[in-house]
Amino acid sequence: MKAELSPDLALAPVPLDDKLSEVAREERQRALRGLLQTPLLTADGTQAAEFGLVRRHADELRDWLAHHANWTLQVTSELARLRKTPPDSTDCTRAARDVRTDAPFTRSRYVLLCLALAALERSERQTTLGRLAEAMLGFFTGDPALAACGLSFDLKSMDQRRDLVQVIRFLCDRRVLWRRQGDEEQFVKDERSDVLYNVNRPVLTGMLCVRRGPSTTTATDFDERLAAIVEEPMPDTEDGQNRQIRVRLMRRLLDDPVLYYANLESDERAYLDRQRGFMVRNIHDATGLAPEVRAEGIAMLDPCGDLSDIAFPEEGTEGHLTLLIAEFLADRLRQRVTDTVGFAELCAHTAGWIAEHRRHWRKDASAPAADRLLTEMTIERLEALRLVRRVPDGIQPLPAIARYALAEESVEET
Repeated sequence: MKAELSPDLALAPVPLDDKLSEVAREERQRALRGLLQTPLLTADGTQAAEFGLVRRHADELRDWLAHHANWTLQVTSELARLRKTPPDSTDCTRAARDVRTDAPFTRSRYVLLCLALAALERSERQTTLGRLAEAMLGFFTGDPALAACGLSFDLKSMDQRRDLVQVIRFLCDRRVLWRRQGDEEQFVKDERSDVLYNVNRPVLTGMLCVRRGPSTTTATDFDERLAAIVEEPMPDTEDGQNRQIRVRLMRRLLDDPVLYYANLESDERAYLDRQRGFMVRNIHDATGLAPEVRAEGIAMLDPCGDLSDIAFPEEGTEGHLTLLIAEFLADRLRQRVTDTVGFAELCAHTAGWIAEHRRHWRKDASAPAADRLLTEMTIERLEALRLVRRVPDGIQPLPAIARYALAEESVEET
C-alpha cells in the first residue's frame, strides 16, 4: 500500500532560502547567457536588463569565467566587457554583420571599422560623420601599405559611403557612438550631408579584445600577428598543460555549436573522456545549456533558443531552402553515397526547388543566378552551425546534420 501524505505536509511551503537561491541561480544563468551572446553590454543598450544582472552577480561570474574558460570580465557602472578569446582565431564563419541587412562584413568594411576606431580614439567627445570620414581619408593617404593591398577610400563613391555608414551603424548599435542629430541615409545620397554623434569613450576603449596591443608585436605575417596578440602564456608544468587543455575544451563547448571528437588532439580527447561529465554539468548549471552526447561529439543545446547567432530552421525563403538542403545532405550522409557533394550539384537542386516553390518564395529567388547566390548563403549558414565543411571537391556534410534527416514514415498494419 502506498503511503499518503498529510495535507499539511503536501502543502508545506518551500523554504525562503531555497527560493532565493533558485532566483539567484536563474539570474546568473541569464547574465552569463547575455555575456556569451553580447560580450559588450552597456547600461543603456538593448540588453540593459542583462547588464543589471551582470553587475549584481559580477563577482561570481568573474570567478567562473576565469576558472573555467580563462576569460576576463570587466564590469563598471557603464559597461560589462567579457574579453572572450575564441577557441579558434582562424574561424571565418562568425563575421561582423550589418545591423539592418544582416550581411557579413566584407574585407573593406573591416578595414574601415579599424580606421574608424582609430579616428574616434583621437576625436573629441563629439564628432561628425564628415570629420570621421576626413580623418579616415588621412589614414589612407598617409599609409601606402593600404593602397599596396588594393584598398582605397573615396567619398565620391556612393558604394564606399554606404560601407562607411554600415560601419558607423555597427558602432552605434554597440553604443560606441550615440546619434544626436542627422541621418546616415542622407550622407549615402549626398556626401555634403552630415550627422552629429556623442563618443562614448569607456565603450570605445572596451572594443579591442586582445591580450597584448598589436603595436607591441614585431611579427609581420598576419597569422603570426594574430596568434601573438591573443597568446596566453601558461606554466610549462603538468598542471599548466592540463589547464590549457581544459580551457580549450570549455571554450569550444561554450562557443561552438558542436564539438567533434575528430577535431581534437589525442591529449584533448583523453582529457575530455575523463572529465566530460564534470565539464558539461558545470556548463549546464551556469548557462542552462543541455548536453547532447553522441558517438561523434558533444553539442550543448539551447532550450530557450536565444543564445544562438543563427536560428535554424528559420521562416521565409532562406529558412525553407536551408532546411531542404540540410535534409538532402543528411540523406546523402546516411546513404553514404559519397563523402562530398559538389557545389554545382547543390545549385542544380536549388534551381529545382526554386521552380517547385516559386509561388511561395520571394520574387527575386527566380532571378538569374539566384540559385548560386542562395546556395552560397545557405552553405555559409550550415558551415557556421558546424553542419557542413567546405573541402576542395565541394561540401562535406558533418554528423550533426543527421538531426535534419527525413524520418521514414511508419505504416501500421491492420
